[in-house]
Amino acid sequence: MSFKMAIIGMGGMAGWHFNNIKEYIPGITIVGGYDIREEANTKAKNEWGIKVYASAEEIYADKSIDMVLIATPNDTHKSYSIKCLEAGKHVVCEKPVTMNVPELEEVLAVAKKSGKIFSVHQNRRWDKDYLTVKKLLADGMLHSPHNIESRVHGSRPLYGWRSFKQNGGGLLLDWGIHMLDQMLDLIPEKIVSVQAHLHNVGKDEVDDAFTVLMRFEGGCSGLVDISTKCFIPLPRWHVSCEDGTAVIKDWELDGRIVKQADPNEKDWTENLVYTAAGPTRIMLPRPTDTTVETPLPEITGTHWTDYYKNIVDVLNNKAELRVTGAQALRVMKVVDASFESSRTGAAITAVI
Repeated sequence: MSFKMAIIGMGGMAGWHFNNIKEYIPGITIVGGYDIREEANTKAKNEWGIKVYASAEEIYADKSIDMVLIATPNDTHKSYSIKCLEAGKHVVCEKPVTMNVPELEEVLAVAKKSGKIFSVHQNRRWDKDYLTVKKLLADGMLHSPHNIESRVHGSRPLYGWRSFKQNGGGLLLDWGIHMLDQMLDLIPEKIVSVQAHLHNVGKDEVDDAFTVLMRFEGGCSGLVDISTKCFIPLPRWHVSCEDGTAVIKDWELDGRIVKQADPNEKDWTENLVYTAAGPTRIMLPRPTDTTVETPLPEITGTHWTDYYKNIVDVLNNKAELRVTGAQALRVMKVVDASFESSRTGAAITAVI
């Protein structure tokens, strides 16, 4: 069965959705859209060949529309989501789903009452670098992680409405939402502590660099570090486990796994060595015969549009929803805790 979709907010991300759905998702047809900017409406009509609605209300009233993609600035997500759900439409909302937890709880209450699908476009759950980390842990290539670090570093400034607090701009509500969602999907345990440092390096109103450190119930630490003011990037992933370490340097999957050659190894000693930093024994490089290096596992057959394939399967009663409102709420609780932690300078210890 095929489903008709309309788009509210036809900017850059809407173009990504339109092109990829058209090419990869035969179960969805984007038939129309609306934007408050006339130039966006004109482009959609002329270049995409879709119907342009005169208002969002016309989309709500169109009974032929099965679902709506909301791709507007962040501060409008709540109102559009609620109105679409009340009109009987399934909703896919761009991230961040709302500005804070109370707003999302309002949306989820309406979604539950309507019985319609409400999902957040967390397409980066299908990123190959993330799936590589997930696979190497799931397959037991490394065991008992105690520290997982996820980083995205760049040196270009935020732009457009993302630079303004009123619109829900800032890096935590932009890239941060994706990377936090990955970390929480990777470690499904409860979070017992959140500490965050948000920085205004080149922007006065919103954060353009941040670090969030989470402590999970099982003891593992998860760090998400994102910056638009870093000129020498650190690795995309660094995973420290009881029996070894994995590193993924970039999205091209340049990385490796180094682990103990003998899993039963308890200790090894060498004579004290004098380095430029002074004498040490603990921080000596390991003897080469005590470690083994292996390549990262290969990930094949995945694409960002698998998110939409799941939506279609759910609508056809063939699958469970992969990105749920409950998961989005958990991410937003971490976001709210991060803002509060940065404001107070203290860790937030409420269980999430």
